[in-house]
Amino acid sequence: MKTVRRLFYVDILSAVGFIVLAFLALFYFIDFVDEVGDVGKNGYTLLHAAARCLLLMPGHFYEVAPIAVLIGTIYALARLAQSSEYTILRTGGLGPGRALSLLAGLGLAFAVLTYVVGDYVAPYSEQQATLLKAAFKGGIRLGRSGAWLKDHAATPDGERSYSINVGSAGPGRMLHDIRIFEFDADGRLTRSIAAAHAVVGKRSGWTLQDVTITRWISTPTGASAPEQKLATLDWPTGLSAAVVAAAVLPAVNMSTIELARYIGHLSENEQAAQTYQIQFWKRALYPFACLVMMALALPFAYLHARNGSVSFKVFGGIMLGISFVLINNVAGHLGLLHGWTPWAVAATPSAFYLLLALGAFSWLVRYR
Repeated sequence: MKTVRRLFYVDILSAVGFIVLAFLALFYFIDFVDEVGDVGKNGYTLLHAAARCLLLMPGHFYEVAPIAVLIGTIYALARLAQSSEYTILRTGGLGPGRALSLLAGLGLAFAVLTYVVGDYVAPYSEQQATLLKAAFKGGIRLGRSGAWLKDHAATPDGERSYSINVGSAGPGRMLHDIRIFEFDADGRLTRSIAAAHAVVGKRSGWTLQDVTITRWISTPTGASAPEQKLATLDWPTGLSAAVVAAAVLPAVNMSTIELARYIGHLSENEQAAQTYQIQFWKRALYPFACLVMMALALPFAYLHARNGSVSFKVFGGIMLGISFVLINNVAGHLGLLHGWTPWAVAATPSAFYLLLALGAFSWLVRYR
């Protein structure tokens, strides 16, 4: 059994490794060509472009891991079937259940690797890539309306809620073009704070710079809005650096823990969190797609060589992989559009392909 396991694992690992390298080389070339257009602007050099493209590679590995596992496993098993080695193994006692268990062990290892890269390596490297580009562009642009956050606090004057708008984010914990609107318990605007810059504390509290405070005061004779200008202002808030980073960075750059933390913050402030909930469940369940792809590849070993060459089977694997990515992405958009349950949206593509794998396996092995 050890010999059979070694044969399977060496062939599959070498094939998957080659496929991964091919995909990453293609993505690196595409990213580098895209970055060349910014070379020469504000001191951005070819070396910076090459470094940024390299930082994007862990994220690409996470995206293509299930597809590479599928194509590589199909290629390895199809070669064994074409050379009749798999037929010899079957006559030697390698039954369908044992073959499936062998692939499941390797698939679990790929799932763990995908999880580690996707949840720890890729978010950090992509954040560094974003900050590297932002250093030469003057910050991370957050669209026309910027990024919005909410907070609430108990003050001596009563309960207060805050709506915070951030125009752009700089390197480190620096923010630019901040507007803070403070409301009382009845929802009335009491003051607004405009700041050119802000430094976010590691745990809580912001240090605002170049500050303009406008207060709305109601009197029996009317209302007034006096302004006060300050060089700096320490603004107490529960918005930590982690929460702010989650708000200004794309959801795809966040780890599972960061997503869970930010979903909790959104729920506490009664904000819509479905986008992040779907992304959370996709992050949590996506590595298990490697197991599903392994199961989907096994039926190709039972197709006789006369039913199609290795290249034909690999082409079929590529089409299956592309269809999985397509359905996975479409399911997320449809779930957000129709308000479907986030965990069901994330699990449906993998469940569908698992049923497809089990159906094909049963038909080929049991009934042919």
